[in-house]
Amino acid sequence: EDVSLRAQYLSEDALRLNSDQRRLDGFFSARYRNDDGAWASIAASGFDVERGVPPEAHQDAPRLWRYPEQRRMIAAVTGGTGQRLTGWGEGDVEASLGVDLGSTLIERFATADYDVIEETEDADDRVITARMLGEHTLGASGDLRASATFADVSHDEVLGAVGAGAQAFSYQQRLWSLGVETEWRFGSNELTTVTVGAAYDGASTPESGDKPPSAPISDYGARVGLSSLVADGVLVHGGASRRSRFPSLRELYSGALGRFEPNPDLRPETLWGGEAGFTATAPRGELQLVGFHQRLTDGIVRRSFTDGSGNPRFQRVNQDEVRSTGIELLLVGTLGTSTLNGDLTLQNVAGYEADGSEVELEYEPAVLGKLGFDVPLPAQLRFGGEGRYVGSQMCENPEVGGLQSLSSSTSFDVTLRRIFSFGRGGALSRLDASAAVRNVTDRAVFDQCGLPQPGRLVQIQFRIW
Repeated sequence: EDVSLRAQYLSEDALRLNSDQRRLDGFFSARYRNDDGAWASIAASGFDVERGVPPEAHQDAPRLWRYPEQRRMIAAVTGGTGQRLTGWGEGDVEASLGVDLGSTLIERFATADYDVIEETEDADDRVITARMLGEHTLGASGDLRASATFADVSHDEVLGAVGAGAQAFSYQQRLWSLGVETEWRFGSNELTTVTVGAAYDGASTPESGDKPPSAPISDYGARVGLSSLVADGVLVHGGASRRSRFPSLRELYSGALGRFEPNPDLRPETLWGGEAGFTATAPRGELQLVGFHQRLTDGIVRRSFTDGSGNPRFQRVNQDEVRSTGIELLLVGTLGTSTLNGDLTLQNVAGYEADGSEVELEYEPAVLGKLGFDVPLPAQLRFGGEGRYVGSQMCENPEVGGLQSLSSSTSFDVTLRRIFSFGRGGALSRLDASAAVRNVTDRAVFDQCGLPQPGRLVQIQFRIW
């Protein structure tokens, strides 16, 4: 019943148009450890999906997409020596090799009837990642950790429009990172810990399709942290850091079937951040309060505009500066066999132009948080609930030429659960049965403008082990 949603993009009974999905998931993992502590593991997961993309129902001309094919498989092999004694103390080494393979077919349709295809994108993605980690003691009160990571990212796509020939493009990005960190414990009982770390990262783009390649770039990162147990159950902690993130292939070159204007000139974004707070622990609970301030230079954000043909589009651009200041509160408590948990974030986030003028940013609520509970009931049942709140935000809408308001939202979930035991234990002797209702009040809760999450959802789950 939200008046901001265009009725032509809703079907009968308030169902979202083109929101169907069929999905198959699989997961496998195995781990081996010998008597000396050395170990090896393998893990793989994948999915095969056919789904629609609901139109952004706050726009008159939203994207009309379907994914008739979307597949992904991620696998990683990891091994480590375990803790070993050396001539200088003890340490361990770990190494991993991972592969991420995916294929996606997107169809763009002319009308909301989804029967006339205007354009397609057939893409294959491959990411190969290698990483090595090492850790060693430095005397009785110190540790040294180091890592090296390399990733090779490839994206091949074939674009085809009705009445035009297909065009094939290939993109490649290589990323690497070196990091080192040391941790020292001080005081008679080693109740104070200081951590200092540094990193150096790099990226290059050997292939960029028909667009200008990006020059190789690199930057440094650094972090210092401190924590100290100042009283029984009271830990104070804080830290300061700097780190850069390089634009991804998608951010640099993707047109998303005419939805985005590529921007090969994107610069890396750099985050300077600091935080300080305390954690208080008592027999019945824990409370943590942290204040933070962050300054993001050349932050990558979206802007909306109308191109020369009158089509509304997005483009990723660098915001001169983004400043964030706020506090985070976390709470966990128990009362007998009942539990309570929650978190709250209050923040002020704003963008700034080079001349110092302030601009609003999308998807930066000033308030967000959740509160949950779990209580026992007769017959070994447990009843839990959680409420979530997200404050009002702004979002880019190219059809209005800029930002528009996205109202605050509140949602509630409840769960009823029981664990059954069979026989004398062992494999497949326990059953965890639960029934849950998500979004109990059937509210329109928005992740993005025009894209509400599902309404009331009833979920029944069984787990046996």
